[in-house]
Amino acid sequence: MLSRVASNLCWLGRYLERAENTARLINVNSNLLLDLPKSIVLGWEPLVDIVSDRTAFYAIYDVADEHNVLRFLLHGPNNPSSIVSSLEFARENARTIREIIPREVWEQINELYLYGHENYSKALVRRSRYEFLTEVIESVQKITGILAGTMTQDEGYHFLKIGRNLERADMTTRIIDVRSASLLPETETEQSAFENLQWMSVLKSLTAYQMYRREMRLRIRRPDVLKFLLLEERFPRSLLHALQEVGRCVQTLPNYAETKTEIERVEKMLMDANPQSLIQDKLHHFIDDVQLGINHVFNKLEETYF
Repeated sequence: MLSRVASNLCWLGRYLERAENTARLINVNSNLLLDLPKSIVLGWEPLVDIVSDRTAFYAIYDVADEHNVLRFLLHGPNNPSSIVSSLEFARENARTIREIIPREVWEQINELYLYGHENYSKALVRRSRYEFLTEVIESVQKITGILAGTMTQDEGYHFLKIGRNLERADMTTRIIDVRSASLLPETETEQSAFENLQWMSVLKSLTAYQMYRREMRLRIRRPDVLKFLLLEERFPRSLLHALQEVGRCVQTLPNYAETKTEIERVEKMLMDANPQSLIQDKLHHFIDDVQLGINHVFNKLEETYF
């Protein structure tokens, strides 16, 4: 397999996952703001911190209000992580490897890109926002299902899964870091009554709410949520599971030893930290270290294969 093809497959997995994650974040944030009382001001700026660089945002906009943040996350001209940009990059990567992926996958990706490009403005309006975002989420999930059911599970498929799970691991850490700091103040005021609702939004941002309730039958609590999202190896979007999936895929490739060592280093950091017991400042520093570790894994992949 050409290194260019391996790189395109990995980035295809990343961009599709990024589009789905961003769509779900916007959806969950819209619903959360409707549920919380007006006395709790959360706003839209945390979404910029989660999925992008706030410097790029404020280079275009003065205020992080609903309209500006949504335009930036949906089709921001200076935001390569926007939904439309992610779909465009996914389509371009898929176009150059059409002989590698199933024809149905290429058709679905092309169709989704055209839908996103032509209809993203629907999400600017609250009445039609859910329809657009749900279409993006379900279309990406359909593509993932077609890939799993029709693509030969060789090195190419493993590069796709590596990209998807690295992006998933990165997004899980970003959501926990930003949301736990800006969304979830630990107070003794009436705001504490809404802690349950706020942590529920963190779980829903990662499609984890129902699986969490199956695993933890008690009320939603910060330590339990952190433990589930970071350490539950049976849940597909937990940090540990994503890292383990990357490790399993890498082991099917030649010359994998150095990359596997980087993955194991992040896993060990995660297991040793007991993250559910960390106070906010220490949790933030821990997640910074984990994100650096994820970057080192991807850099080693690029160095070895791309």
